[in-house]
Amino acid sequence: MNDLKSQNRKKSRRIGYLNTIEHRYYIFCEGEQTEPNYFRGFEKTIKENPIYKNALYIETIGVGAETLRVINHAEEYVIKNSIDNAKIWCVYDKDSFPSQNFNAVSEKAKHLNVSQTKATYCVAWSNQCIEYWFILHFDWYDSDNDRKYYRKYLHGKFAELGWKRYEKNNEDLFYILTDFGNPKLAIKHANNRLAQCSGLTDADSSPATKVHLLVEELAKYLPEQLQKKYI
Repeated sequence: MNDLKSQNRKKSRRIGYLNTIEHRYYIFCEGEQTEPNYFRGFEKTIKENPIYKNALYIETIGVGAETLRVINHAEEYVIKNSIDNAKIWCVYDKDSFPSQNFNAVSEKAKHLNVSQTKATYCVAWSNQCIEYWFILHFDWYDSDNDRKYYRKYLHGKFAELGWKRYEKNNEDLFYILTDFGNPKLAIKHANNRLAQCSGLTDADSSPATKVHLLVEELAKYLPEQLQKKYI
């Protein structure tokens, strides 16, 4: 009984703390390594910025599930934890999943935003995979090749930068791409490629990504010297 009371008090304190935060982001990632590692780099760097220490909350969650299951998990998490006044970002890849499921995530996000007011759901998909977003830090790329070519490209690029090869579980992805890539150019490339895909469904927009939309939001809270690399 005492343990239960203690847990309830801790939960109440956490909810009270979160209610005082002006900006809150919950990032639900399809994978459990690549995407969470990348966005936790933002999370860690932003938390070290004293300006936003008590004004911003970020939580990155590796779901380990694909497409629709990512947003379903996010919705369940929001309800279970009584999350209010927050942005809920779903980060997921097309990979080889059915186009119907991939397209349905954006549609469900729109539906949730109309049917409830507690949180705002946003999508940050990549077609075919998040490695496409990483490539845009170095080059313009619009060839609709299989994703294995994305990784082959990154293996070579990372080797040039002093790493043996690109690894999906690399915990330094954020720092490598920020320090050795060109995030501002990557955002420009991503926007231009989306413009070329205007009128197409998410599944037919290949290659393309919306990860930069989340990156642009988070970049606003980075320390000034890093922020200049993004904005």
